[in-house]
Amino acid sequence: MTQEPVFEQSSGNVFADLGLSDTSELFTRGKIGIQVLRLLSQRNLKQREISELLGISQLEVSHLIKGEF
Repeated sequence: MTQEPVFEQSSGNVFADLGLSDTSELFTRGKIGIQVLRLLSQRNLKQREISELLGISQLEVSHLIKGEF
């Protein structure tokens, strides 16, 4: 017997859909992080250059690139 997959309509905020707290903040941080990544990738900068530009450590740049906002 094959089960049909169950789909649920998204609220538009994956963090809320997962039942996490502070969903607005997480969603906003994610949107900002994605935009920063897009801008940085357009400029073809090295992590060291990004670090200097943003005034953060290279470790923080690495986290940003991995999507760890």
